[in-house]
Amino acid sequence: MQLGANIPMWDIGGDPDVVRDFAQAAESLGFDYIGAADHVIGVNADSRTDWSDRNTSADLFHDPFVLFGYLSACTKAIGFSTQVLILAQRQAALVAKQAACVDVLSGGRFRLGVGVGWNPEEFVALGEDFSNRGKRSAEQVEFMQALWAEPHVTFDGKWHKINDAGINPLPKGGSIPVWFGGHEDVTLRRTAKWGDGWIMLAHPADDSALAAFATLREYTKAEGRDPGAMGLEIWASVGAGGRDDWRREFEFWRDAGVSHITVNNSYDRGDHHQRIAGRSLSAHIEGIETYRRAVEDLL
Repeated sequence: MQLGANIPMWDIGGDPDVVRDFAQAAESLGFDYIGAADHVIGVNADSRTDWSDRNTSADLFHDPFVLFGYLSACTKAIGFSTQVLILAQRQAALVAKQAACVDVLSGGRFRLGVGVGWNPEEFVALGEDFSNRGKRSAEQVEFMQALWAEPHVTFDGKWHKINDAGINPLPKGGSIPVWFGGHEDVTLRRTAKWGDGWIMLAHPADDSALAAFATLREYTKAEGRDPGAMGLEIWASVGAGGRDDWRREFEFWRDAGVSHITVNNSYDRGDHHQRIAGRSLSAHIEGIETYRRAVEDLL
């Protein structure tokens, strides 16, 4: 199993020293990778009284390709993962190029998590169609995988076309791992067909998660692929419970076949994931260290 930590930028800020210190602390503690969330546009909540607590312009998000390019020079071995990149609001060829550059400059340490997004305002601002984002993002992944694999590509899709051309540099090994985020059945089917893994956040450590994993494995096998090679990622936190609780949950996920656990201590989701009270850099470094110390003998 691999253990990662999400950068809590909306808590600690995005100054270069701060994100560098968090990444270097995670690396020194033995974490395998760090993750970063993605939003390009945030709305002014004052003009949208029904927006609730969803992401707004008050929440800070560095562009993940810029962020990981910077952090690859500040670290030696720790990996990087988008958690998740909203793919359909971007041009696929450009994402393929950016991802390949980060992969090369980091020495092959990059994993691309993608999702369809939920905020139509971002798609409007970026000039992309919100209504077909799911189907279009599936073709984007297929298109990008073709661009990563060969120096010259001919591709004639519904939304993406290229005639005997390609990107340079190509990623190390001719591919970049693509993980899908989201919880609709169609997301599981796309993961089974094109993905290297699934980022699962909706289900607690119970039978609902096991059922979702079983469904993904069934779909993966139906695609003629090895279900055992499909990665599974969940998020953990020290925001509630204690050492024994975290260890029991970790053992549940390990026995369920989870391959990646990401510590995200700045995130709330239902009753099964609680954020920590602190919002400082030191509080977040202490938080990821606390979790690692609790489970390190189980890794």
